Amino acid sequence: MSSCFVTRGSTMLTSITEGILCCLTGKAASLVLPLESSEPSDGFEFVEVKPGRVLRVRHIIPERPLVVTEQQVAGKEKTDGDEDDGVDGSPEDYSESNTGSSVHCKRKITVYRNGQLVIENLGDVLHSEILQCQDGDLEPCSTVEVELADYKEMPSSPDPNPVPPPVPSPHGEQKPAPPPRRRRRKPKRTVQIDSKRVISSCKGTHSDVALFFVHGVGGSLDIWGSQLDFFSRLGYEVIAPDLAGHGASIAPQIAAAYTFYALAEDLRAIFKRYARKRNILIGHSYGVSFCTFLAHEYPDLVHKVVMINGGGPTALEPSLCSIFQLPSCVLHCLSPCLAWSFLKAGFARQGAKEKQLLKHGNAFNVSPFVLRAMMSGQYWPEGDEVYHAELTVPILLVHGMCDKFVPMDEDQRMAEILLFAFLKVIEEGSHMVMMECPDTVNTLLHEFFLWEPDMSRKDSSKTDTAPSDTLHTLKINKSMDK
Repeated sequence: MSSCFVTRGSTMLTSITEGILCCLTGKAASLVLPLESSEPSDGFEFVEVKPGRVLRVRHIIPERPLVVTEQQVAGKEKTDGDEDDGVDGSPEDYSESNTGSSVHCKRKITVYRNGQLVIENLGDVLHSEILQCQDGDLEPCSTVEVELADYKEMPSSPDPNPVPPPVPSPHGEQKPAPPPRRRRRKPKRTVQIDSKRVISSCKGTHSDVALFFVHGVGGSLDIWGSQLDFFSRLGYEVIAPDLAGHGASIAPQIAAAYTFYALAEDLRAIFKRYARKRNILIGHSYGVSFCTFLAHEYPDLVHKVVMINGGGPTALEPSLCSIFQLPSCVLHCLSPCLAWSFLKAGFARQGAKEKQLLKHGNAFNVSPFVLRAMMSGQYWPEGDEVYHAELTVPILLVHGMCDKFVPMDEDQRMAEILLFAFLKVIEEGSHMVMMECPDTVNTLLHEFFLWEPDMSRKDSSKTDTAPSDTLHTLKINKSMDK
């Protein structure tokens, strides 16, 4: 125990000394260089997304049996009829794009000038009980379901300021003059969504499926170690990049390299390089915003999305009173305290296991300059409630009950805004839930990948349900636009 305090004290003194030298000289105490990877080079690639901007990417392509093309299958069927072609797994490979359930995505999003947001769901509704967590070794009560209230109203165009109906007067009394009717406020903005989306089961044997894992501020692709190993063993193709300045990626010495838009373009280049026909995006914390951006930009390529402790559907804006607005040299002095604070807030427990996970995951192991630039660059005004409400992709929300960074209310609000969202809460997890409870998270993700909506009940009940009964309206009051 005493040796631990001595080591921590010497580390803090070293950091303070280097910070003082940084303030005196006006230069960084050490160059911001990518971390040396202690893992073998197999599966790791270095991709130049822009001239001089190189990101480390872990790309695992599973070994699959020989795939038979559609032309070969068609010719085989003509000659052999219904005889088995003798290739294992090939039917799933070439028929996967023709399977799935077609879902009607229709909603009306109206923004009024007083800041009120009204969302009308006019299409199909998917319920969260489709995910049951039947597979995997899960402890009893390790996950709980959060049921969100349905918001139903009969009018197809709700008035934000309805006029109450007149009260009938008793017989013989003179009726007062009716109050002047208020003029109906015109909406500031209206968005109509009416499209069809095919949602299918994504198995590891499907060659057109790719999984993208995106970490957040201070992390690296190593925080996904359990997920990358688990899904690659199941046959999935997995892609996990290090953001600029994180892990083993290049760390530019300019703050503009770490804005949301700069990082989003990096991930766009990675996505376009590795994307398949059906892609699933998995994001954690700040990485959820980039997954939302890609899902909005490429709705036909993004098949499903997983948001782990991502927060609410609000536009990003850096806080001017944050500790990360301090100079880099001051943050360098405070780095041991920041790391300890992250350990306490990011994990439900602060034992030796969690410290080891933090070390192996390269979490919060970035330079003060990169950390300050990342926090100051979180400016994304387009990513507001309307932006999220426009998404038609199925989304799984995973929240750690003990998370001290992201309140539960924010993920609940996200589930209310999104069209097809399923919120799952892990009681034993915190902000780094995929590292704390890897088996539970892997099982939830795998079931979501395999999930396919059963629309047979909807077809059988079409004649029994009136059109007005399928209208769900969500009213949200937000701050007045300035």
